[in-house]
Amino acid sequence: MRSPTVTPKLQRIAAQAAHDPECVFTTLAHLIDEDFLREAYRHTSKSSAAGIDGVTAQMYAEHLEENLRDLHELLRSGSYQAAPVERVWIEKDDGGRRPIGKPVFEDKIVQRAVAMLLEAIYEQDFYDCSYGFRQGRSPHEALHELRERCMREGIGWIVDADVSGYFDSIDRTRLREGLRQRVNDGRVLRLIGKWLRAGVMDAGVLTHPETGVVQGGVISPIRANIFLHDVLDEWCEREVRPRMKGRGFLIRFADDFVIGCELEGDARRIMAVLPKRFARCGLRMHPTKTALIAFRKPEAHQGADQRNGTCDLLGLTHYWSRSRRGFWVIKRRTARKRLCRAKKALWRWCHTNRHAPLKYQYHMLCLKLRGHFRYYGIRGNFRLLEEVRRYAEKAWRYWLSRRSSKSPTHWEKFQKLLETYVLPTPKIVHNI
Repeated sequence: MRSPTVTPKLQRIAAQAAHDPECVFTTLAHLIDEDFLREAYRHTSKSSAAGIDGVTAQMYAEHLEENLRDLHELLRSGSYQAAPVERVWIEKDDGGRRPIGKPVFEDKIVQRAVAMLLEAIYEQDFYDCSYGFRQGRSPHEALHELRERCMREGIGWIVDADVSGYFDSIDRTRLREGLRQRVNDGRVLRLIGKWLRAGVMDAGVLTHPETGVVQGGVISPIRANIFLHDVLDEWCEREVRPRMKGRGFLIRFADDFVIGCELEGDARRIMAVLPKRFARCGLRMHPTKTALIAFRKPEAHQGADQRNGTCDLLGLTHYWSRSRRGFWVIKRRTARKRLCRAKKALWRWCHTNRHAPLKYQYHMLCLKLRGHFRYYGIRGNFRLLEEVRRYAEKAWRYWLSRRSSKSPTHWEKFQKLLETYVLPTPKIVHNI
């Protein structure tokens, strides 16, 4: 539930945006008062890491009302300054590294407040094909839509696209121009500009990138959605679909998207023009991860040389297979890269925490396994869920046996331990 003073503001903005798609909002910043900041604070994650100032959510909450009052005064007077974002790196499936930013907590609150205003407006503009970082929408809805439309509309070809370094490649000038089409409030645009120009602190070195937005910032998802709404969603809806000879669809979750086509000719034309479209907008398609995939129902094949491909989206591999009754259906399983990543993460965690108390290790392993099962627990994927559980047992036993050379944990001893500390059993959560 939102605050009773904040909710009517957002509802009025949303209603006006829905009623008049051409409306440009020029007075929004005055809505960010102390109540609005308090609501933004409530919706800001309290568990994320602190920024370069070291202030955590718990520290900020000790004098919450005073801090929010001071923050509102800074915003009202125009004295607010954005702090640089601390950058950390996480490993990717392909061996590379992805940069993640950690803004200071006070910046997160202001970013959440501005994001709430932008979401109220742009939720009326976004198409149904967009699922990422939107209230009431989830990755599994996108996965369900992909499966159902492929089966229902006779989709035979999939354009599986990947954008190289999307968040770091966003053209800031084009982003501002896109924002001004709906939001032309100088104070709001200046706030967004301050976050873009605040700089990045990486290993103690401050830099000021000319392009991109910080991945990990509170406002980054809505900015990225606005940018791709213009670059991809609108383009597909207004230019691509009217020229297609067969049926087709776009499904997008943030920068991860697929385009389904009934006819091969449509798919090949899209495949040819897509990199040019993205290049004009300052983005680059990944040369090896972007592919055209034959994804037809196997009975429709005309020859043995025409093999069917698989389609990966949001960590799950989609493929045609026969159901128990003998009908051709699309099934899903954990994508190979995600499966390897989950196993490596379990192995590293057991290695790093092998000397921690046994109850703590058990509790954390249960949380990790349940989280994995909640996402990947899709009908037809039980075997790979069980594989992850067995691997967790293997990794746990291996590193427990290396806690001490004097009393290693042998198989019999570990089996007795598992009678007390029973790891969670895989469950099918999404039964479609």
